Amino acid sequence: MKKICFITTIQLTMETFVVPFAKVLAENGYEVTYICNMNDDFQEVNSKHAKCINIQMRRGFHFFDIFKYTAKLKKIFKREKYDIIYYATDNASFYSSIAGKLAKIPIRLYAQWGIHYVAANGVTKMIMKFLEKTTCLMSTHIRAQSPKNMQIAIDDKLCKPNKIKVLGLGGTIGVDFNEYNISNKALYKTSIREKYSISENDFLFGFVGRVTKDKGCTELLSAFKKGNYGKYVKLMIVGMYDSCEGELAELVQWAKQSNKVIFTGQVKSSEVSEYMASFDILVHPTYREGFGKVLQEGLAMGVPIITTDVPGPSEVVENGVSGMLVPSMNVESLQEAMQSLMNNSELRQEFSRNGRIRAENNFERSKMVANILFDLNEICEIEK
Repeated sequence: MKKICFITTIQLTMETFVVPFAKVLAENGYEVTYICNMNDDFQEVNSKHAKCINIQMRRGFHFFDIFKYTAKLKKIFKREKYDIIYYATDNASFYSSIAGKLAKIPIRLYAQWGIHYVAANGVTKMIMKFLEKTTCLMSTHIRAQSPKNMQIAIDDKLCKPNKIKVLGLGGTIGVDFNEYNISNKALYKTSIREKYSISENDFLFGFVGRVTKDKGCTELLSAFKKGNYGKYVKLMIVGMYDSCEGELAELVQWAKQSNKVIFTGQVKSSEVSEYMASFDILVHPTYREGFGKVLQEGLAMGVPIITTDVPGPSEVVENGVSGMLVPSMNVESLQEAMQSLMNNSELRQEFSRNGRIRAENNFERSKMVANILFDLNEICEIEK
């Protein structure tokens, strides 16, 4: 039995991106541990198949946290003697890669879910790139979320080509088609629209994700505010507030006072499929992305998509086939795409059909989990 420890900064990431496939590993002979900032409910639910260790890591860069949490993780790693540590998200990965190296963990696997410095500038970019390069250096294996992100890592000399690879077409854990059952789409649509008093005749743009600058929320709200979409057009934003400052804070304030914008706040991950079904178009104008789980889910629910032509999203959505790609940070292009697709019902239907087929062929969860299991088994066999 191999001992594997998964580390993320916060519980939500662990629940969404790790637990579904970690359960499969537990069923296939792995002894699983979770480490993150977790609550009692998480521990109770997941203690049946994994050991849960609560470390109150914080998001965001805090200098002294480097020493504090690296030391804590090193102590745990040395005590538990894991065969594999598998880490994701910026802070947890940085601490874990160093702690794992110091504790002499033989397999240190970095799940590189996006390269955050590509959307930064100046000193911030330099610091973020240094942290990313250090994490890659201290890791024995790196799994990029998409071919284009992998190429950035190689071109920017974050790691050598023989250390990094992409599983399948890319992504994390794919889509559960039991949850994204497209035969329930009409039922879900009616339920959500009734809940928020949205008419079945209203045209609804939708966004799912953290309300923050990096997800393109400034451009989204600007494009919706400036666009002349008509009386019966609304925008639904599904997700929690993250960091809203400057122009974005002003736009959020405007949107809250508008009767055309609906903020749902964070919803349960099991309910996202229902919200997706209520959208006429999913808009995801992100600056950077690992691959785009939200986009895969949108395709699975047969929702036409507008997203940005950046690594990750441009590999999930085929431009002109299953959606439209626009330049990032470009309000005018986004506004034009929203207006154009809203006015073209035939193209929306085409995107809907093609998107569902693409999701079925490439992003079904059991296929992606099988890729992860095969990869880990292969690594363990090689490292014997």
